[in-house]
Amino acid sequence: MTSGPVLPVPGIPELLTFGESMVSLRSAGPLSAGGSLAMHVAGAESNVAVGVARLGHRVGWAGVVGADPHGEFILRQLRSEGIGVHHRADASRGTGVMFLEQRTADVTRAFYYRAGSAGSTLSRDDVDAAFRNGARVLHLTGITAALSQEARRAVEYAAARAAGEGLDVSLDVNYRSKLWSRNEARAVLTPLARHASILIASDDELGLVCAADGVNGTAEPRAADDAETAMAAELLEGGVREVVVKRGAAGAGVHTAAGRWETPAVPVTSIDTVGAGDAFTAGYLSALLDGEDVAGRLQRGALAGAFAVSTAGDWEGLPRRDELALLGATPSGTTQR
Repeated sequence: MTSGPVLPVPGIPELLTFGESMVSLRSAGPLSAGGSLAMHVAGAESNVAVGVARLGHRVGWAGVVGADPHGEFILRQLRSEGIGVHHRADASRGTGVMFLEQRTADVTRAFYYRAGSAGSTLSRDDVDAAFRNGARVLHLTGITAALSQEARRAVEYAAARAAGEGLDVSLDVNYRSKLWSRNEARAVLTPLARHASILIASDDELGLVCAADGVNGTAEPRAADDAETAMAAELLEGGVREVVVKRGAAGAGVHTAAGRWETPAVPVTSIDTVGAGDAFTAGYLSALLDGEDVAGRLQRGALAGAFAVSTAGDWEGLPRRDELALLGATPSGTTQR
């Protein structure tokens, strides 16, 4: 049963997020063989921003781009999705670039050119500017905290400020091994998680916000489940209200003080898993903003994730609100007429 939608205050974003968005150049085959590249916008935070905006909410995104065509492309794309953009253009640094290679039907590889990028200079001043319009939910990821010392301080400041002002703080661990080690990530993210009301992680990331890395390397399913339960309990005792665990094709679960909920993944034909976790997060947070209960949030998150994996691109196939019923109600392979 839902508690009914919470009516937004006019002019105030329902969700605010910030981080680095990059230009993604996608290849349909091995990069070493050459061929065409398609230009897209990539970034975990902006993926979530697009997903939440498409579901009918007011969204603000803050970040730094280079004073270059790549930065202009990112801003144009985000604005075209109805997102309120709070940006700074850095004339001395370039916008980050990522090459995404579809190496085989089952293996996609990312190659980053983001070291010293404009996006890595995100600062407390940028956060203050973004906060001027207020928000109900602040969404953060561990990616931004890994970009630079300045960006890490900005994330820590934003989380503490938002929690102090009574906002819901959503933190998605989003571990990237090419940016930092698990030990480096744990040292930063474990204290950061204390500010989160909603902690989101894949099943192998949960240990990065706990005292011990209990899931990574656990082979037995029962032992892994027991470890997840113990780590979720630690986070709940530390002040987190909801511990959301993403399991890809195995669905997702939520731990709260009131109990545990699970949902299976929506069965679809998977063609591109990039951005699926961000899509799930967008669906979950959208349902939160609508006042849905935990089961309703999980269901919408699973639906949004299914749209992501069954369409190409990080966010291009994400659903609008009136499209959510397309999956699960429409037989696979049919055409709506």
